[in-house]
Amino acid sequence: MRIALYARVSTRDKDQNLETQLVRLWDFMKAHPDWHVTKQYVNTASANDVGRRIAWRQLLDDAAKKRFDAVLIFKLDRAFRSVKHMPDTLAVWDPPHVSFLSSQEGFDTTTALGRLLLNLLASLAEFELKLIRERVTAGMDRAKREGKRIGRPIKQSDGIVREIVQVPSNSSNLNLIERL
Repeated sequence: MRIALYARVSTRDKDQNLETQLVRLWDFMKAHPDWHVTKQYVNTASANDVGRRIAWRQLLDDAAKKRFDAVLIFKLDRAFRSVKHMPDTLAVWDPPHVSFLSSQEGFDTTTALGRLLLNLLASLAEFELKLIRERVTAGMDRAKREGKRIGRPIKQSDGIVREIVQVPSNSSNLNLIERL
């Protein structure tokens, strides 16, 4: 089987090292002597920074051209930026029959069980995301009822505090405002 390796480290976490992922991927490959690597794709970019994930875009293009049979990653979060991104990407890989493998989580979409487990994981992750949103919304509603301000803090530049002053609308005050 022809395998494409993909590794990514985030630009935000300076303690990450691509070699950590790549060593694990190559070790995983050694356990499968009938597999061979066609190309190694590597990015140093946050998952949401699609513009800087040049290798990921190249991998997607090569998958569409059927240049490999499967993509092997270290962990799910190295490839996909969101719960929705994973099934959307895998759906695109269906027509050219490109499978998805994860060395850390043990996913293998070449099997029916692997596909089922991956879909279950995606469903559980989506469920967890919705629970978090519900808790955040409930907390914000409670804070509003308690009179707390919600949102970003008011930005004050150079230590200057700006006030909103209500000025009566008569001509003498307008003259004063024009002079300021």
